[in-house]
Amino acid sequence: MPERRPGVTRRQIISGFFGLMGLFVIIANAPGLGTADPTVTKLALAIPQPVITLPTALSLVIIGAVWLASGVLGLTPAARRVGDGPLWLSAALILPAVLIWAAAGKQTNVASLIGEALRLATPIALGALAGIYAERSGVVNIAIEGMMLTGAAFGFAAFAFTNNLWFGVASAVAIGSLIALIHGLLSITFKTDQIISGTVINILAIGVTGYLRRQFLVSIGGGRETLPQIEIPLLSDLPIIGPIFFIGKPIFFMMLLLVPISQLVIFYTRWGLRMRAVGENPKAADTVGISVYRTRYLNIALSGAIAGLGGAWFSLETVGNFDDGMTTGKGFIALAAMIFGKWMPFGSFGGAALFGFAEALGVRFQILKVQLGGSPVPVQFLQLLPYITTMVVLAGLIGRAVGPAAAGKPYEK
Repeated sequence: MPERRPGVTRRQIISGFFGLMGLFVIIANAPGLGTADPTVTKLALAIPQPVITLPTALSLVIIGAVWLASGVLGLTPAARRVGDGPLWLSAALILPAVLIWAAAGKQTNVASLIGEALRLATPIALGALAGIYAERSGVVNIAIEGMMLTGAAFGFAAFAFTNNLWFGVASAVAIGSLIALIHGLLSITFKTDQIISGTVINILAIGVTGYLRRQFLVSIGGGRETLPQIEIPLLSDLPIIGPIFFIGKPIFFMMLLLVPISQLVIFYTRWGLRMRAVGENPKAADTVGISVYRTRYLNIALSGAIAGLGGAWFSLETVGNFDDGMTTGKGFIALAAMIFGKWMPFGSFGGAALFGFAEALGVRFQILKVQLGGSPVPVQFLQLLPYITTMVVLAGLIGRAVGPAAAGKPYEK
């Protein structure tokens, strides 16, 4: 047999990317080191203090040097012995590098940016949890977008007709679970292809919510109230982390609670063990007395309920209104966060935070009036940041990810 020639590895591609990026940053900012009045960047960690003042050019050159060294190291035979530590360090330096560049000669608040990123990550994290519960039991759920959209529409409709915000949230959770049960009926009982079933539900959600808005919600008008902001006593007064984690609205706090609860339930309880068994080897699970159908139905219903709660974030916690397609693809980004997190709640929350930061960064760029070549960065490009981040993360950082073995496969008893 002919000897197999080794190809270019993913680590080498990422290392080459960081090396080129580091070289570019050094060349672009080295001339600024010799100026008599170097530009400084002020990064505020809280309001009003403390503020860290950094020389812009020097800071970027140092970060560029780290990227260049990491890239060169990753292309040498010593990379296997060192591991992925330098690459993760390089990835972690992207955040400060972007902020230092964007706020050159200005001041920006890092704490408020992180807080806004976590709030924008709320529906993505909830959607990722919805996907985890479904796929861990063996059902691929690409209908999260449709469940979110129907939850946002019917949750707002329930609030509009009852003037009760919490009834609206409960209605969003209920309709999300109902839509999920339809997906379960098609994919579990009738054994329809789960991708096709989810696609049909997404298309159905667009039509139903659009009709609901045109026929009933347009006449109600917008600008209505949203869920109240909550400040947790004592904890909200903590420096830096207080405003980030302990001041927010109810669905944001629910998301922060659901992530650790889901991690505990899925990996440390009997129910979680049975769920994972059904998602990996349903025949073996059935042999020891676990009901595959019941487990999958329970998990798909829970998946829809969490997705519906994510939909309520849009209409009842953020906007106070409903508009066509207001989820703007967050359900699909949630699936990317789930894959990023290897089908684990904590990891998926990290992916959601990354995508939320990309969106928050786009808004911050507009506030700072960031320019390239003397012209402001187009708003349309800034709005693309979450989706560009999704593609880069899935194609570059994650590579091939393997989910539960039985996900997407109908079970024949």
